[in-house]
Amino acid sequence: MRMRLSALAAAWFLWAAAFGQSSDTLTLVAVGDIMLGTNYPAGYLPPGNDCRPLLEEVKPYLRDADVTFGNLEGTFSDNPAPYAKSCSNPRWCYRFSMPEKYVQCLTDAGFDILNMANNHVHDLGTYGKRNTMRVLREAGLRFMGVCERPTDTFTVKGVKFGFAGFAPNSGTCSINDYRKMEETVKKLKETCDIVVVSFHGGAEGSKYQHVPKKTEYFLGQNRGNVYEFAHRAIDAGADLVIGHGPHVTRAVENYKGKLIAYSLGNFCTYKRFNIRGPNGIAPILKVYLDKEGNFLEARIIPVYQDENRGTLIDPQKRVIEKIRTLTAEDFPHTPLVITDDGRILPRKE
Repeated sequence: MRMRLSALAAAWFLWAAAFGQSSDTLTLVAVGDIMLGTNYPAGYLPPGNDCRPLLEEVKPYLRDADVTFGNLEGTFSDNPAPYAKSCSNPRWCYRFSMPEKYVQCLTDAGFDILNMANNHVHDLGTYGKRNTMRVLREAGLRFMGVCERPTDTFTVKGVKFGFAGFAPNSGTCSINDYRKMEETVKKLKETCDIVVVSFHGGAEGSKYQHVPKKTEYFLGQNRGNVYEFAHRAIDAGADLVIGHGPHVTRAVENYKGKLIAYSLGNFCTYKRFNIRGPNGIAPILKVYLDKEGNFLEARIIPVYQDENRGTLIDPQKRVIEKIRTLTAEDFPHTPLVITDDGRILPRKE
């Protein structure tokens, strides 16, 4: 690793030691969209068919948590061609199929659980979804958000986590069915100490960096009212809400003492994705919670994507300023303080 990046890493871990929480604190690292290259169509895999370099620089940050979570934007298959769904408009239609061995890059990087509720879960039809579930199970990775597994629960350090995922796409738990969502969250909260809700929603692209607080449509599809969804999820018992889907970073909000991240953007999306400008910067979001799920603080670790080298630490820290600006514009009264170095601190109302 180059000296500049080693210095950045050292600075982060010194900060963690100086400002770390007590032994009663749980840490959760969350990232946005993950697609490590696709074998459909051919020609979009990383050099040497090796996905490991794409996450190598950020691996220490992903591993430095009790739970690490991301959005799996695609499927796993070694034989995608017979199952890939046809595209009526190739300009807007993409099919993502990662080689099955690529799951090892995710386990090696430290991921514990992945969201499958998004618009690419059926890129290879029913076969693709079921095969992806098989690959994840065999790798020991947890997942949720599809009808076959809407939620998942597990215990870390004696604290039981519950995860649920939602999206506006068939075969997933609907972001627009509030009654069902609230039932799911309430049921999780009855048996779990900390409930995390993930959603894939909102319009896509650099024109849609703001949270409009109304139903969003994109390419004729109802992509949900993510503002209302997130608030109702917390009202139902969620302790943390994590969004993705717009392919850009959005604001954060403190609602009733709970943190909402409305979009974590493109985290590691090799080829076939627009990573220019705001589409190419994103946060690794590290959230500190107590054992009851109360939000203590969070940390933005700024990253950017290089077209050929994967996800890298951003010395310019661009996404910190982006989140600060969007939060000030979209939620000017939310009780949060975002510092220059990326700390997100609750402020008393």
